[in-house]
Amino acid sequence: MRETETARRRVTGDTLLTESSIGVTVKSVPTDAKEVLRNNDLQVTAQRLAVMRAVADRAHATAVDVVEIVSDGIGSISRQSVYDTLTLLTERGILRRIQPAGSAALYETRTGDNHHHLVCRSCDRVVDTDCATGETPCLIPVDDGDFEVDEAEVIYWGLCPDCRVDKPPARSARLTHTTD
Repeated sequence: MRETETARRRVTGDTLLTESSIGVTVKSVPTDAKEVLRNNDLQVTAQRLAVMRAVADRAHATAVDVVEIVSDGIGSISRQSVYDTLTLLTERGILRRIQPAGSAALYETRTGDNHHHLVCRSCDRVVDTDCATGETPCLIPVDDGDFEVDEAEVIYWGLCPDCRVDKPPARSARLTHTTD
């Protein structure tokens, strides 16, 4: 079972601030989700609000997580409706979608900044981490191939503190070892 980042949340004005388990305070979805939808020329619906709330409440949620949370919260909603809403909110920049190798897509509310992710090879825990330099050097490749680069995804792999203590370091929990 994948663990998600535990966080302390507090409201300042109209913005939800999240203090991550690694001590970084980040700006998240504004507390007035209706305003966010309207500002993005989207109709305010109970389903969209429920999806936004579900992702805000569970950092790095899978679509399956969101379906379960939303269904528990508002009752009947189709899986396809949740997937369509996640896609729309991601396209509009309200949510961010990441997909570490070997993992389902994960959704988060932290968008528009230069943060990366740490993924545990053993338990699949995912946490945010800011860029080491605080700038965006990863957006300046040595050879950009004439691309206009606007985003870079950096994912650090390793063992989280809980798994490192309980188990000896392993190369990857996802690798299958065979002998000849």
